[in-house]
Amino acid sequence: MRLIKLKDVTSLTGLARSTIYKYISEERFPKPVSLGERNVAWVEEEIQGWILEKIAERDLA
Repeated sequence: MRLIKLKDVTSLTGLARSTIYKYISEERFPKPVSLGERNVAWVEEEIQGWILEKIAERDLA
């Protein structure tokens, strides 16, 4: 299991920081893991799973 920082999440998804946090508040994106007072990261497998879900949704449409 690997944790990735926001810069990597934005790079993988193509989403802006504000969009990622908006989707998190709407429960449409994986929540980050707290690493400290002002430090968070995401589980890479959860981000990859989210991307695969988006691809599957596209293919069903």
